[in-house]
Amino acid sequence: MPKKIVIVGGVAGGATAAARLRRLDEDCTIILLERGPDISFANCGLPYHIGGEITRRKKLILQTPNSLGRRFALDIRTRHEAIAIDRAAKTIRARDLESGREYDEPYDSLILSPGAEPIRPPLPGVDHARVRTLRNLGDMDQIKQLVDDGAQTALVVGGGFIGLELAESLRHRGLDVTLVELLPQVMPPLDSEMAAPLHIELERAGVKLLLGDAVTEFDGQGEQHVAVTLRSGTTLTVDLVALAVGVRPESNLARDAGLELNQRGAIIVDDRMRTSDPSIYAVGDAVEVADAVLGGPVMIPLAGPANRQARIAADNICGRSSRYRGTQGTSILRVFNQTAALTGLSEKTLKQRGTAYHKVYIQTKHHVGYFPGGRQLLIKLLFAKETGRVLGAQIVGPEGVDKRIDVLALAVQTGMTVGQLEQVELAYAPPFGAAKDPINIAGFVATNLLRGDIECVYAEELDAAARADWTIVDLRQASELTSGGIPGAISIPLPELRERWGEIPRDKPIALCCTTGQRSYYAYRTLKQKGVACKNLMGGLTVFYYTHAGGPEVASWPAPPKCGA
Repeated sequence: MPKKIVIVGGVAGGATAAARLRRLDEDCTIILLERGPDISFANCGLPYHIGGEITRRKKLILQTPNSLGRRFALDIRTRHEAIAIDRAAKTIRARDLESGREYDEPYDSLILSPGAEPIRPPLPGVDHARVRTLRNLGDMDQIKQLVDDGAQTALVVGGGFIGLELAESLRHRGLDVTLVELLPQVMPPLDSEMAAPLHIELERAGVKLLLGDAVTEFDGQGEQHVAVTLRSGTTLTVDLVALAVGVRPESNLARDAGLELNQRGAIIVDDRMRTSDPSIYAVGDAVEVADAVLGGPVMIPLAGPANRQARIAADNICGRSSRYRGTQGTSILRVFNQTAALTGLSEKTLKQRGTAYHKVYIQTKHHVGYFPGGRQLLIKLLFAKETGRVLGAQIVGPEGVDKRIDVLALAVQTGMTVGQLEQVELAYAPPFGAAKDPINIAGFVATNLLRGDIECVYAEELDAAARADWTIVDLRQASELTSGGIPGAISIPLPELRERWGEIPRDKPIALCCTTGQRSYYAYRTLKQKGVACKNLMGGLTVFYYTHAGGPEVASWPAPPKCGA
């Protein structure tokens, strides 16, 4: 007898599962229940329609209920809400939101793809009409209408992906934008020093940043404005508030059915996307999955993993043995003229887990320097201390970030080592890369560290309190010193080192520095062979600036140092 599969929720998870099921089984009955009016839309594109880059709204509608239903012979019921599951009877109770009629729908297999809902913190005034969240096309329409109707000022609450995309889009529309973030950095998945360039870029683009602060109250000033009070005591009045403080799994249906959830409310599934009930599968932003790098449970709401999970659930329902390998969190974000991307584990996560690791920083142009338009990349590579296995990477830069993060994502996924990164063969022509691609250079630097060809000191070890315990040698040219530097450093330009190395005191540990760490590496190799014990400041003064941004260590610096040779 043909199977009957009921799917709750559309978009990346539900719609993908429905299409995959039909491709694998022409005879099964597939019913898709969607609470909203839209079944398949590009939710990642919503901020860019608000900002005007995606000009035609219909471009965001990937499939209509009619087009998807006809193509794959699906019974699609929009404006139908799933309200209860009877696991013993294998029925799901649904409500037609147009008529109010309730009915029970039997299933052989059930797929839950409810997604995650934006968090609306329980603050006074949060229900004001101009305090908005962004999840679907209707939310997008309401925010865009406020902007179209003349909103001139906006507060974005939250500095994650959605918050940053909204801040950028609202600035593109000409609004004065303030962004408040509870943490001391935007883009929380990044390590703090890698987020620092984004702070600079946001402020350059006219976004006022209020980090380490939070909203305590909204107060409606009529229908047109909202007064906002922050924990710091700051108050401001704006025409629009966009809440982007995170999401929570929309798992009430699963909870009420007695399915196993984690402490944060995510549905627990195995690697076949099965819940604690073998007839019920769950996919997408509402599920807890395995960390693909080192194992353990994670919740990472991303569209790519949701699509793959949906295919795997469909495969297993149709009798194919398909397993989900886990999520490693590969993601990318544009912030005006900068791009930030990451994959695998961050340094802060590795510390939390107690995992032994090394890290290196690489600064190099995204294509050869002699070809016009080369833009500087900052790459952070994290790898296992004993084996050199690549554990994670983060990249910030104006161009070429996407290409490199994708290579490093594959390196993480396949368990490659930094030694293998040295040997990676990538496409090269002057407009696109270099004979020694930034990926190769990352491998060279990391492998040098593993082999003992370089000893490093890191920026966090040279804060204001620790500097007295070090002799610091600055290898830059005299003309570069006006851009800032570590107070008390001895200036010996690299070309003079072989004649002047005897001037370096030996009574303290020696730290060598330059702008990026490249010249100081050359100096390290020279001094090491002369018997001088020393260490190279990994990442140079650029990473030193980003690590200590806002602190006394760099308070007198005019700006981050420009990358030199």
